[in-house]
Amino acid sequence: MEKSWSVAQCLDHLITTHSQYFPLFERLAGGEAESTFWEKASPLSGFFGRFLIKSLDPANLKKMKAPAKAQPSISDIGADIVDRFCNQQQQIVEHLHRIPTDVDLMKTIITSPLLGIVTYSLDDCYTILVVHCQRHINQAKRVTENENFPN
Repeated sequence: MEKSWSVAQCLDHLITTHSQYFPLFERLAGGEAESTFWEKASPLSGFFGRFLIKSLDPANLKKMKAPAKAQPSISDIGADIVDRFCNQQQQIVEHLHRIPTDVDLMKTIITSPLLGIVTYSLDDCYTILVVHCQRHINQAKRVTENENFPN
């Protein structure tokens, strides 16, 4: 794989990563999300949340290796990638609106769908999704500013 991602790969990565939260959001919306022992006991949830938010902050330009589950496609992604990304953004909003308002965002601890040992609050999850999206949209913009773009 090339050293940097294309605009389409940045969007594909966001689609791939954020869709992995959908089953959790569906369980929360249905009142079926029972906390695991690790979610109840992990003393690191606050640390993990703060660490990921800081690491994914768009101002942090340090490259990070995406987990295998979150790697973008290396083949032709398709000309409809922008439409798929926009559609998925709408799906995220719809999922979040279905989560009951009485769910305590600070006290609800979830497990990362990408790294099973990592836990953080639902509140941090929402922030992580936003900063992660901002980070890769900014990355895609930088790709378009490259003198060799669109090649």
